[in-house]
Amino acid sequence: MRHHRYNPDFRFVVEPEEFNKYSDKELLQYCLGATMYMPGTKDFSSKILNRELPGLTSMVFCFEDACPEELVPEAERNVLHLLDVLSSALDSGALTYDDLPLIFCRVRSQEQFEHFAEQLTPSSIRPLTGFNFPKFNAHNAEVYLYYLSKLNDRFGETIYGMPIIEDPEVAYRETRTGELVGIKKILDKYKDIILQVRVGATDFSSCFGVRRGVDYSIYDIMTVREILADIVNIFGRSNDYVISGPVWEYFRASKRMMFESLPSDHIEDCLLKRIPIVNHEIDGLLREVILDKANGFVGRTVIHPSHIKYVNALQAVTREEYTDAVNILKNDRGGVFKGESGNKMNEVKPHTNWARKIYMRSRAYGVIENENDYIKLFSVE
Repeated sequence: MRHHRYNPDFRFVVEPEEFNKYSDKELLQYCLGATMYMPGTKDFSSKILNRELPGLTSMVFCFEDACPEELVPEAERNVLHLLDVLSSALDSGALTYDDLPLIFCRVRSQEQFEHFAEQLTPSSIRPLTGFNFPKFNAHNAEVYLYYLSKLNDRFGETIYGMPIIEDPEVAYRETRTGELVGIKKILDKYKDIILQVRVGATDFSSCFGVRRGVDYSIYDIMTVREILADIVNIFGRSNDYVISGPVWEYFRASKRMMFESLPSDHIEDCLLKRIPIVNHEIDGLLREVILDKANGFVGRTVIHPSHIKYVNALQAVTREEYTDAVNILKNDRGGVFKGESGNKMNEVKPHTNWARKIYMRSRAYGVIENENDYIKLFSVE
């Protein structure tokens, strides 16, 4: 896989790197980008084999919210068949790991996880990168991750886990800190198989009977903003875990975008000043992704293929950011020096964690010249 394949003519300052499920975890955890969810009942094998979505780099087959309970057996059969089809394509050379998105399964419960996992074979495990664990909390964390570690031992593979923190005990202030600390202690025991920490803002919003509109970001919903801040506080310290952003619920039924009249101004200025860029729904997504980056999130869950290139484009790093980050990381003497554009102070020790994150994002998503290149990167039909 490689990000931004949908725009093969774009010229990067530094090209994004290739990756697959066997890439080093230090890089791979930054590579998921826009992770698209779909029902486990959907047969997606032909789209992968025919490379119909060149921007798709990670995907999740859902046995939980996107799948009615009575259809879970059908969904399991479908996903097992898909994994076998993809494994056969890898064997025949019709598909390579460079063409294969990172594939995850979002389980419904511990019992369903074990039931599905017992049906996996050495063949079907090859295209599978890992599992998403919904409603992840301090009570079920150990059970999920212990079983996952045994699954790794059984197949001699690295099968990653991605907890989804969305439980009411995290939503409610009186239980939040204890719950998050409890989850963190368990994750730390299994850190080598934790690829990302994910968040469920829709579930958090539901606890308070609120829903953000298309004109607002999740950071405008005060109760949810506080939850996300505490999750980053606990799991994002010293870049301990890569944390991905939540779903943006809005998309436009028509695929027609406004690419014929795109502005040439600074993209963040346009979005924050509400100057139209693409359309109402996509502009809201772009605005929220900018706030994700400002708050330490990398990538996010998406539910519509039209969102993929926008989320991934904004993960790219500008030349100025990249140069500052590299200069900070190679400076082993500490101290302070002027930034690349002469407009900021780079203080080595306080900025090192930021620089590491920027550098890893640059490897995954590439380096662009400046902010205006974000629009050039995503503005292709």
